[in-house]
Amino acid sequence: MLDDMRVLRDAVREYRVAAATAGLDWPDEGESPAGQPPAVVYRIFGVDHVAEQLTWLQSQRWPDRHVLPNVGWRMPWPAGGEALDYLGLSIGTPFPWRQQLPLFHFDAVLYTFVLAGEREGEIWRYEISPDAWDAVRAATSLATLFDQWTRGIAAGVVVYDEHSKWLLVEDVAAAPGLDPLAFPVAPIDETLLRARQRECGVDMAVVEEGFEHQEELLDAIDAVKASLGA
Repeated sequence: MLDDMRVLRDAVREYRVAAATAGLDWPDEGESPAGQPPAVVYRIFGVDHVAEQLTWLQSQRWPDRHVLPNVGWRMPWPAGGEALDYLGLSIGTPFPWRQQLPLFHFDAVLYTFVLAGEREGEIWRYEISPDAWDAVRAATSLATLFDQWTRGIAAGVVVYDEHSKWLLVEDVAAAPGLDPLAFPVAPIDETLLRARQRECGVDMAVVEEGFEHQEELLDAIDAVKASLGA
């Protein structure tokens, strides 16, 4: 879903404060107004609008370092069709595979922002693995995701590592009230994964025949890239 902008601003600010309090070097640089995506973004993802929640987040000034849990970073606006290559594991999703923007990249997990339709604003996650069919919703919205990470810091399962200077995720399952799927850890418990996939509308028949459907998706990605001249 799409967040009220006040709710999103508050959630991101609270996460920054929690991360800085934990030890991360993340000074307050003030808020930047929502910008506009490059025109090519509409063509790449086949949409006619981009939500203010996303343009606002992409406009904020963040340090040139990993500020998200588990070595995560916010991906810039894509410049060309090669961005679609990140969606090669997006099989069985209850929305068109193309209508999601790669947003957060972690060590072994990719998070995307759904750009259109009834699920606009949802955050979906994919394990970066050649044989993992784990498309699943990580959070119902951006604010919900940042709130989970903030609560993870407060619960002591997202901790600052003095040596690496990163926020690292420890045993999320040990903290009551937190959603393990909101945190960029992999692999995740298969029972929890499959239950959440069914809950959020993933086509489980497609998941069970993952390799075949991924081959079809990769062909579709190549076709779109060719149409874009990428």
